[in-house]
Amino acid sequence: MCIKDARREGIVLTRKGKPVALVVGVEGMDEEQLQLGSSNKFWTFIEKRRKQRTIGRAALEKKLARIIGLEKTSRNRNAKV
Repeated sequence: MCIKDARREGIVLTRKGKPVALVVGVEGMDEEQLQLGSSNKFWTFIEKRRKQRTIGRAALEKKLARIIGLEKTSRNRNAKV
């Protein structure tokens, strides 16, 4: 019954009224998703990234176009004649 319920929602297991474990359904998840989901190192990384300044898609595309243009220019200058 506990496993069946865990497929729909997380089940908190307690000992003397205090939470000690969480049972959650993982059907459809692969090994990497399971490992990352329980990795403190991964979630610390995500937390740091979420605090960083972000840019919108239009600004990102403009920046990438500028970088790609610079690479093409650099390649053309270095080409042998």
